[in-house]
Amino acid sequence: MKLSALWQDMRMLGNLFLVRTTSDPEKKTARLYEMYPPDRLVVEDTHYYNLGYWKPGCTTLDEAAETLADVVADTAEFKPDDTVLDVGFGYGDQDFHWIDRYGPEKIIGINITKIHIRVAQERARKLGLLDRVDFREGSATAIPLPDNSVDKVVALESAFHFDTRADFFAEAFRVLKPGGVLVTADIIPMAGGKAKADIRSHAIKWIRIMIDDSNWYPRDRYGDLLASAGFDTVEVRSIRDNVYEQWRQYHVRRVQDPSFQRRSSTLFYKMVAVAHRDQDTLTEELKSLDYVVASARKPAL
Repeated sequence: MKLSALWQDMRMLGNLFLVRTTSDPEKKTARLYEMYPPDRLVVEDTHYYNLGYWKPGCTTLDEAAETLADVVADTAEFKPDDTVLDVGFGYGDQDFHWIDRYGPEKIIGINITKIHIRVAQERARKLGLLDRVDFREGSATAIPLPDNSVDKVVALESAFHFDTRADFFAEAFRVLKPGGVLVTADIIPMAGGKAKADIRSHAIKWIRIMIDDSNWYPRDRYGDLLASAGFDTVEVRSIRDNVYEQWRQYHVRRVQDPSFQRRSSTLFYKMVAVAHRDQDTLTEELKSLDYVVASARKPAL
């Protein structure tokens, strides 16, 4: 093993220990994602880190992840004169895609994971997009922007980490201009599903560790909290049928793909393979999870 890969593996194990021993929600989340630099991802050609929206015929997580980004943008109705706030932007893939496909005037990204900020800023510099995208450190529950300053707020598979999601809703409402729109793509439980504490599958046990009970509620409660924050035109729709099973099947294929094993460090490959070893348990427990795209509008003046 190359020394650089060995060093990354050691860092991964160190961060795993810190994740399990850290109580502060933001520090815990940042340390989780510090475990996965760009060469420690299951995607093939991108740096996306979401479960994806799997249209018929889709075969790669890269494609599914970008399609999920499109679902968020289309739901928010991105327009060329928009200023968009992306909360929890990962490595910035969706933002570069949105600039290219939808052409918003400006995207501001906030994140608490330093490697995400550093890599995304460097990618923006190389692409000559520093005038269009602004990646910075910031908390979802203390957004470093003035009132009524953005047209759209989006959180692509990140809001379940926020401390709390309801506090994020309030902050999103504050920074949105009147008539502005909030859209999230989010993991929540099915009503009456298996308790979070009872999740046993290695592939999704991070939910038990990383999502606080305060953020673990089904679709109807999600909509109620958006309305309580002041939003109207609230919609919380499930897209789970285009997410979980296809995501599961992709990982089965990926673990069996020799090219994935060759490009992965020994530790990272083993972690992914072990996580997806018990497919029966995973298949059963995924039935308890919902995946929603929520949209809500700040009333116009």
